[in-house]
Formats: sequence, C-alpha cells, structure tokens
Amino acid sequence: MKLKMLILFVMLGASQLVFAKVKLPKIFSDNMILQRDKPVKIWGWSDAGKIITVVFNQQTVKATTNKQGQWEVLLKPMSFGGPYEMTIDESAGQKEIFHNILIGDIWICSGQSNMEMPIQGWGKDSTLNATKEIKAANYPQLRLFTVQKATSFTPLTDLDGGNWQECSPGSAASFSAVAYYFGRKLNQELNIPIGLVNTSWGGTNIQTWISWDEMGKQEEYKNIKLKDIQHQQEQWENNRKTYNAALLNDPGQSGAWYKPDLDIATWKKIKMPQTYEQSEIGNADGIVWFRKYFDLSASQLGSGASINLGAIDDLDETYINGELVGKMDSWYTNRKYDIHDGILHAGKNYVVVKVMDVSGGGGFTGAPKDLFLKTGVDQISLAGEWLYKPSVTTTQFDVHEKGPNSFPSQLYNAMVAPMINFSMKGVIWYQGEANTWEASRYQKLFPTLINDWRNKWHDNFPFLWVQLANFKQPSAQPAFSDWAQLREAQHSALSLPQTGEAVIIDIGEANDIHPKNKYDVGNRLGLAALKVAYQKDVVHSGPVFQSMSVVENRIEIKFTQQGSGLVAKGDKYGYLKGFAIAGSDHNFVWAQAYIKGNSVIVFSDVIKQPVAVRYAWGDNPDDANLYNREGLPASPFRTDDWKESQK
Repeated sequence: MKLKMLILFVMLGASQLVFAKVKLPKIFSDNMILQRDKPVKIWGWSDAGKIITVVFNQQTVKATTNKQGQWEVLLKPMSFGGPYEMTIDESAGQKEIFHNILIGDIWICSGQSNMEMPIQGWGKDSTLNATKEIKAANYPQLRLFTVQKATSFTPLTDLDGGNWQECSPGSAASFSAVAYYFGRKLNQELNIPIGLVNTSWGGTNIQTWISWDEMGKQEEYKNIKLKDIQHQQEQWENNRKTYNAALLNDPGQSGAWYKPDLDIATWKKIKMPQTYEQSEIGNADGIVWFRKYFDLSASQLGSGASINLGAIDDLDETYINGELVGKMDSWYTNRKYDIHDGILHAGKNYVVVKVMDVSGGGGFTGAPKDLFLKTGVDQISLAGEWLYKPSVTTTQFDVHEKGPNSFPSQLYNAMVAPMINFSMKGVIWYQGEANTWEASRYQKLFPTLINDWRNKWHDNFPFLWVQLANFKQPSAQPAFSDWAQLREAQHSALSLPQTGEAVIIDIGEANDIHPKNKYDVGNRLGLAALKVAYQKDVVHSGPVFQSMSVVENRIEIKFTQQGSGLVAKGDKYGYLKGFAIAGSDHNFVWAQAYIKGNSVIVFSDVIKQPVAVRYAWGDNPDDANLYNREGLPASPFRTDDWKESQK
C-alpha cells in the first residue's frame, strides 16, 4: 500500500511539474523578430505566485505571476541587430530558451485571399515567376510567421498556431506572396531585419476583422447578446444539414420546371437582370428558377442564334424551349450559349435559367444590355419582366452562413486580439473584394478598422493598403461600377494620418480575381512604407486628383503626387484613355484627354457644357494610362458626388 501511495505521489508531482512549466504565447518562438526602438512586452502563464525572470540582450527583468497565473515584463527599446537568445526562468526551475532572435521591424499583413495567396499559389494557379522567386528566396534577415486560421465569438489570449521561420526557399513558397515581396523590399532598402506576420483568410469581409467593441456599436448589432448568437449558430448548423440534403433533391429538377407544359400559376414576376439581394428574393443562397417568354416571327429565325445572359453568380443551367443550351460554374464570367437549329420557332418561345448561388451575392450580375437573344438577323432584348420561383434556398430552411463572415469580429478575436501586446511597426492590408456590394458602408467601416486596431495597440502605427485591382470584363460604355465605388471608399481613408495606398488597376485580370503579379503589389506597398513609415524621399504614389476647373467646353484637372511629371503610358502620341465626361444630365460619355504641363485637359465634342469627369471608373478600366514618370498609375477618381444606380 505504501509503495502504491509513493508511486501515486510521484506521478502527481510529475504532472504538477509539467503543468507548472512556464508558457508563452505562440507568437514567441525560435527565429522570431522583436520590434526595434519600442518597449517590448514579453508575457505568458505559469502557476500563481511564481517569479519569472527574462534575460535578453543584456537586459534582465522579473515579474511575479498573479492569481490567474499571468505574468508580463517590459524590455527597454533596443536597436536592430542579432542574432540573440532569450531565456525565461521560472522560480520552480523550469526554463524556456528561444534561439536565433533578431531585432528589427515587424509588419502585420492581413486581409483576404489576395493577401493569403502564397508564392507557390494554389494548385496549378501559381504567382508570376513563382519557381524563380522561390529558388532565390534566401533572406535570413527576413522572418515569416503565418497565423493559423481560427474563429471565436470572444477575444482569445493566444493564437491557434504558428511559428517563426527564417526566409528560405522552403519557408517562402507557402508564405503570402504580397507580404514576402513587401518585406523583401524593405529589407533590401533599409538593411534591417524585417518580420512578417501573415494573418489573413480568403473571402472574408471587413466586419469580421473589427473588434466587437466597435461592431457592437453598429445599429444592427446594438441589442445583440453574444451567448444568443452562439446558440443560434448551433441551430443554424442543424438547419444547414437539412438544406444540403434538399439541394441534392431539387424539386425544380425532378419536376422538370424547364418543360413547356409546366403550371406557372405560382411563379412571381421579377425585373431582370438583378441579383438576389437587389430583388425580393433577398439575401439568400441556393436554387432559384427564372423563366422568360418572347415572340419570334418566321423572318427572325436563322442559323447562328445565341443567347447572352451576362455574368451569373454562381452556377447556371440554361434551357430554351425545354432544351439545355448551356451551363457554367463561374460567378464572374459572361454566359453566351449557342442555340442549335430547330430549337427556336416562330411564335411564342421561352428561356428558363436555373441559378444556384453557393455563397455571397447571387443571381444575374450583368447589366440590362448584357441580356439578349441573337437570331440570324436580329438582337432581341431579354431585359425586363421575367417570372421566378425559388426551389431550394437558405431562406426557406432558415439557414445562415456559419464561418468568419457569419457574424462580426470572429477573426479579430481569434487571429488579431492574441497579438495586441506584441510590439510591431505597422500593418499592410489587402481586402475589399468581399464588400464590393456595400461600398458606402465600407467607407465608414474601413477607417473604423484602422482606428480600432490602433486603439487596441495604443499606437498610431502606419497603415497601408492595396486598392482593388481591375477585374471582370471591361465596359464598352461608362457604366455603374461597385468595384469603382469600393476603390473610392478605400482611397478616402487616406484622410487618416500615417496611411498609404498601393494602386494596382493596371495588373488585374478580367477572368481571375487573384492577379498573378504579386511582385508589383508588394513593391508598391514597399514604396508607400518607405515614404509613410520611414520618411524616405521617394515617389511612392501615382497621380492623385486634386482639383478641377471648367474652361469653356473643357475641364482641366490638376493632380498631386506627380513625381517627375505626368505621362500617357504606352501611347506614342501622348493620348490619355480611361476618362469620361458628363454634363448636367449626369450621362457620361468617353472623353478625349491630353497632358498640358502639370494638368490634364478633358473634353468631348458631344458635351458642350461639361460639369464632371471620371477616370478609370469601372470594374475593369483596363485602358487607363495616366502615370507619373516613375511608373506609378494614377488613382481612379470622380469629380462628382452623384448617386450611382445600375441601369
């Protein structure tokens, strides 16, 4: 019996000893970088009442753990250098040693998929020159940390995972390409160690990155209790299982809603094109069927017929007179399907489109001009009145998204809050694609995020971001653009101090929301950092709209950030493209424009009394060519404040 008790005592003592071991947050590890020229907080956990001693770079500091076992010490500011070791001793004899530590500048790198995208890309979708760049990625003064993805309804005290790595071909390949090129430029220009903390998650909106302290003030969340939200999410998860099963048994498909003899008495009228969210369908995902009748005369029939529907978010199956003519799974690609001979006939015809939205915005996202049927001799508009009937939707099953976008602050809580004690230099941000449908709201939320993070760190640190790239098909005529409005919302945050912007409307890709050229993105962010954060005398921005004046039938535009002068890139005659002009009727037309000294003159023969100008105002202003001589593109702008509507 005594032997058994002795063994039990030893086992309990050993387990207690393991529990008592000093523990530090995951942001501390071998190969880490600590922030130069600022006080550096080191913190962690152990048993209550233990004395913790931290020894680093000729500094020795002590702390005693509180009743909750928490402790923290503060190191005095240090100049860049290294490598060093750090020793953390606990009074019970436990010790933690971190090796190969540098002192330099740390940048938090956050956002959605374009920040997350690694140099090696995803699958076959690699970044530009990936193989060459990965092979050359030997920069021991560059240190990389990727925050493990996690969500939480309350702020966490530690990250789910991550560790610091020296930059090498092996570690760089899977690291954020934008962050890598940014950090490499700073390291080469400043010759100091640079630490990069990549905390990003593809497809996420800005709301999930803002603390609940701020999001809880928003009108729609003022009366919400977090415990109720957690319970609600559990119920939604059960509803989603039922919804997913229903998707596999679509009653529209089994009931052949594409057939001509269908009873359509319960179908409702709807104006098309528009998204689910713009219509009475509302903020729903799932399957909705649409039907449109149209008449053709015998003279209108002919070979080479086709139907054009614009982009559809996400999947569609399109039938004409009961025959499947095409289907596609791509949320940003225009639908154009050939119609085989014999499908169309004189008299009444009909088109049926089954639309399945997986997540986010859904439905017909093109403009009315994109919706038409082309016969051998005529083009017939299909815009206007349609019929619709939901088949399986999240609204019917009371399903709501579960994940980082389902409720605000979840990524702030899990992937930012655990680091707010960690001293750093500044933030780079690449996000906004998930909020393009609510640009006016983003214009308020973006500065809220910047100020929120600064308040949490108690530091007015530099905050730099990437303006959204050009994307989707270029417009033949000046048109509504939610992407242009989102860029404007981002640009307006430059009114905050210590901010900078990288404009990349010249490197996007019409059919890919993830541009492969991440080098220029990181390089332009680096230029902004050199100017804003390090006060270097560099040209860090392309031309920025300053003022306009009307001179007879022309408008003169003046710019800041001209560098060594304005240029019309790629045009040997010096003609500028991407400008539109309007009179008091608010109708914009493409304009002629040229550089005159330090100004740009904009005009059109059809606008005799111009009042407003827009530049690069579109989803994909791919021909915009105003730059400064340093090769940086002008930021898109408009001189009006007219409310836009999708015509």
